[in-house]
Amino acid sequence: MRNFLNSSRNRVIVGVIGAAAALLLATTTTLAHHAFSGEFDSKRPVNLRGTVVRMEWINPHAWLHLAVTDESGNSVTWMIEAGPPGALVRRGWSRDSVIPGVELIVEGYQAIDGSNRANGRDVTFPDGRRLFAGSSGTGAPVDGADPTEKQ
Repeated sequence: MRNFLNSSRNRVIVGVIGAAAALLLATTTTLAHHAFSGEFDSKRPVNLRGTVVRMEWINPHAWLHLAVTDESGNSVTWMIEAGPPGALVRRGWSRDSVIPGVELIVEGYQAIDGSNRANGRDVTFPDGRRLFAGSSGTGAPVDGADPTEKQ
């Protein structure tokens, strides 16, 4: 390999290949992540009170499944998109705070298609703590929920 890199032409080739690989990886990661407006409607805020069915601590977004009683008295499960697990833990979330049966209040924005999916913003826990659940920098409304966003 050392002899191969002795030639300036070969160093340029290796540099171009490396740059192309980095660009390809960056593009793939960017395309895999979605913008808020691609799935959620900032004009359709939701305020949900329900009990945790389960919490999926997966990347790139954790998902909170919440059993909510609708206007007809039926239990409906909502899927609440949250930020990445690591970000949630840094904000004060823990696996013990979202165990099945815990009642939560979730403020967020409903899915564009009107389904029982939402992008979570503020989550209020039984002890009164309010934690931010969303993902920053995805085009979500600047609504004051994200403590790191610039007003």
